[in-house]
Amino acid sequence: MRARLLFLVLLVVTAPAVARPAPDSFADLTDKLLPTVVSIATSQTLKQGAPQASLPDIPPDSPLAQLFKNFLGPERAQPRHVTSLGTGFIIDPSGLIVTNNHVIEDAEHITATFNDGTMLPAKLIGRDEKTDIALLKVTPKKPLPAAHFGDSDHARVGDWVIAIGNPFGLGSTVTAGIVSARNRDINAGPYDEFIQTDAPINRGNSGGPLFDMDGNVVGVNSAIYSPSGGSVGIGFSIPSNLVRSVVAQLRQFGVARRGWIGVRIQAVTDDLAEGLGLPAKTGALITDVTPKGPAAKAGMANGDLVTGFDGKAVTDSRALPRMVADAPIGKTVSVDVLRKGKKQTLKLTVAKLEDDKPIHAVAKTPPPAAQSKPKSRVSGLGLSLAPIDGDARAQFKLGGNIHGVVVTDVAPESPAAEKNLRPGDVIVQVQNQNVKTPDDVARLIEADARAGKKVELILVNRGGDLTYVALKLG
Repeated sequence: MRARLLFLVLLVVTAPAVARPAPDSFADLTDKLLPTVVSIATSQTLKQGAPQASLPDIPPDSPLAQLFKNFLGPERAQPRHVTSLGTGFIIDPSGLIVTNNHVIEDAEHITATFNDGTMLPAKLIGRDEKTDIALLKVTPKKPLPAAHFGDSDHARVGDWVIAIGNPFGLGSTVTAGIVSARNRDINAGPYDEFIQTDAPINRGNSGGPLFDMDGNVVGVNSAIYSPSGGSVGIGFSIPSNLVRSVVAQLRQFGVARRGWIGVRIQAVTDDLAEGLGLPAKTGALITDVTPKGPAAKAGMANGDLVTGFDGKAVTDSRALPRMVADAPIGKTVSVDVLRKGKKQTLKLTVAKLEDDKPIHAVAKTPPPAAQSKPKSRVSGLGLSLAPIDGDARAQFKLGGNIHGVVVTDVAPESPAAEKNLRPGDVIVQVQNQNVKTPDDVARLIEADARAGKKVELILVNRGGDLTYVALKLG
């Protein structure tokens, strides 16, 4: 008997997880959710003399003159009314509606049309360009059915989702698909972490909800990838966790208030990871620290690799700006950094991001190097260097606050050329050590080469922007 019980227990423990089956129908869920989704119509008036496409030079007696008469006459100067259509969804019975910022941007009039055909004027409460989220308000005669935000972090690749929207102005339309990918960066903004889905979404779906099978909003449909302009099964939704945070700010302040710590960061590539002695390309590399900013006051320095922020792991350079932005203003947080191979934990107080402050910076690929007269060549890297004196400052337009060693020439097909270094770049540090002369650079590089290093890590100043560059040795 005991042996039989043990056998049964083992069967329970080792049984494989069973995936959630596909639903037989989405009808019941759709009936529940359709009343929470609205169509958004906007209108604006283009002023007289607004830029228009140029027209061909057509003689008045040409047969084509009649075709272009509406463009050639005084009618062309008349104001034009432009309308656009999108989607939104109700998040509060009092009449709060979420949509995309690009749906209502520059609109003079906004109208929300509900599933039962009711039309109400909508007022803009607040909008956020960086995340493409806007919050609207209508005044209903009775409480409205509202959708609820789910936890987008729990949305798994392969989960079923449905999208409801107003494609091409056709009205409420339901499509179904799965979560195709997570954390997509499509270069739409500084906080990209889109959910990718193959649920068909088209123009007019913008601002509409992406629901999970429990009827919770896990995303806001915002963009599609389409060579033709129609759905090809690659759509992108803003995660609900990000939307919920932004909406709370818009609801309270009318604008999104974000945290700021005063650093510029860079992605860690394979070469940089090797130069830093890291087992993998993880974390966010600090390239510059704003004087008197929160990070500077906490003791953060160039070359620090941020691996944790407020108890959360920083997996890459895209993760840190989102964590900082979401951090409560005035909160003191712990920041885990790796400095010269040693782990440290710093304490800093999050400040408020102002519009004129950079959120973060990722190194851009420098243009190809130009030719100049060489003065001092660093063996193996293809660099010609010179100290920064009066002549160098005048030639390369270097400000008085820029210090280091200036690049005067880059040899073609060299490691430096492969990294697109160019004359006028200033080497500030080699392996986190400040340099003042070409000999400083050569000495440090030769020492690292003798020590068996395969990658040389240098900090470069170009036009006031600091970027780490990893150069292959040998």
